[in-house]
This record gives sequence, C-alpha cells and structure tokens, in this order.
Amino acid sequence: MTESVAIAESATQGKPALATPHSFDDATIIYNLAFNDLLFRAQQVHREHFDPNAIQMSRLLSIKTGGCPEDCGYCSQSAHYPTGLKASKLMEVERVLTEARKAKEGGATRYCMGAAWRNPKDREMDALVSMVEGVRAMGMETCMTLGMLTPEQSARLAEAGLDYYNHNIDTSERYYFEIITTRSFADRLETLTNVRDAGIKVCAGGILGMGETVEDRISMLVTLANLAVPPESVPINMLIPIPGSKLADAAPVDPIDFVRTIALARILMPRSHVRLSAGRTEMSDEMQALCFFAGANSIFVGETLLTADNPGEDHDAALFRRLGLKPMELEASR
Repeated sequence: MTESVAIAESATQGKPALATPHSFDDATIIYNLAFNDLLFRAQQVHREHFDPNAIQMSRLLSIKTGGCPEDCGYCSQSAHYPTGLKASKLMEVERVLTEARKAKEGGATRYCMGAAWRNPKDREMDALVSMVEGVRAMGMETCMTLGMLTPEQSARLAEAGLDYYNHNIDTSERYYFEIITTRSFADRLETLTNVRDAGIKVCAGGILGMGETVEDRISMLVTLANLAVPPESVPINMLIPIPGSKLADAAPVDPIDFVRTIALARILMPRSHVRLSAGRTEMSDEMQALCFFAGANSIFVGETLLTADNPGEDHDAALFRRLGLKPMELEASR
C-alpha cells in the first residue's frame, strides 16, 4: 500500500493520516476523495492544530492604489488594462495609522497594508518602516504586500518588526504565464525566500477562477506545501472579474471545487492559517460555512478589500452568530 492510498483510506476510516502529502499524485488522490470523506479528513486535521470555531480576523488597507506596471490579468490596479481605476500616491503614515486604530476597534488582530507596485523604491522604505512600527505599537500583527523585495528591503522591514509578508504565487507554474508576463514564477519564489531568510513569516496563496484546471490548483498548493517552511498564512481567493481586465469574462468557479481546494490546503498545510479571501461577496453563507468546516480559519473584515467589495462587518457578525464562530485571540493567531 502506498502512503497516498493509506492517507485516503484513513480519511474514510476516521484514522489519523500517516503524513502530510507533498507530491502531486498524493495531493490529487486526497482532492478526489468522496466529498464527505475529504471534509471529514480536513476537519480532523484542523482540530489537531486549531480551535475549530475560532476565526482570525484581518483588515486590509490599500496604502498605494493603481498604476502598477505589472500585467496581472486579474488585477484592477494594473496600468495595462482600462479598468477605470485612478492611480494614487503612497498614503501618509499618520493616515495609515488612523485607519489601523479603527481596525483594531473593530476587532481586527492583524493589519495588512498593500501597495500596487512591482517593487518598492528605497526612498519609500522610511515611510513603510514607520507604518509597521506604528501598527505594532497598537498591539496588532502587521502584514504588508508591496511586490517583489530585495534581501536588503526584507531585512529593513524585519528590523521594523513586520510579522507577515504577503506575496501570492497566484497559480501553478505551468499556467503562470497565461496570467502574468511581466515577472516570472521564479521571481515570486525568490521574494518568498528573501522574506523568509529575513525572519518574516510568509503569507502566500493563489486565485481560483482564472481559467486554470483543477490540476493547476493542486500544483499551486503542492508548491506552497513544499517550500522549506510552508506559509504561515495561505489566502485562497475567488476571482472577482474586473471590467476592462484580461479576465473580465472569466467563468465562475464551481462552489464544490472551491471548497475542495480549501480542504486540500488545510490537509497539505495543517499548521497554516487558511484564509477565505477575495470573492466572499459572491459566496452564499452556506458556501462560506462549508469553507470554514473544510479548514478555512481566517478572513478579511471590512467593507472593502483593496479595491474590491467585501462583506460588511454586520454581515460577518451575523454569520458568525449563526455558525457559533468567534474571533481568534491574537496569541492564538501568531
């Protein structure tokens, strides 16, 4: 009996899996389990490492919007597509900190700051460092997504106390150039290495619904799981088709396939926070509930997600009450 078959059988028999699978073939076997068996196994793994009813809550602010030179086909902020979004300059530090205080008052334990750049310029680093230091002084975890980073930039942010750096790989290596041509898959992995080497935790995931195959989704998760240290946070996004973008007419993701991907992420990366990220406005409460059962235990809160809509806090609070969920305490989210 191969290890992958043993894992599959353990899911149907309610026994602990032998090991986390790290090959494409093993992951495919897990992904294709009967749906109830897959969710049962994912929930088992989830309970081994997390409070099953606690959800980590993050707030995301766009600190520099639009005008990005990258040609990511899904993005409203790319200068390559007529999406109608106007470019802005980097926000002033105090404005960012004012928004962070509001986020903390609203229950967020992690504050994420995103800038539409290919990479930050050295002249912008002082302001970024001040933002990190200011948010940490409020007692929240800090996260940034700024594009590609050099080892030196990673070290400066680490010294400032940056907890997490988000840099999604987006899709599989095979499908990558169908979505982005201005930087390579290897460039993505290099930034993740620079961040990890600097001592910053990694937040890396991908997007579903860009025309990729199921095999591409599995390959993406296997790539993340096989990093020297898997990402501490794994955001799984559902594409929001942006008018004017390359993927404006992309077909929607099948909800069951999306839940399967969440479950596979949980099984492959049992200690990671799996974030139900962009696209929640298009998900029913029932679909979100299935995602939480499959192992998602992190969300973004607030009305907006960078430039896209996000369910309001009132809606999330009502859903949490219906499902018996609670915000994750900061220490548990670290």
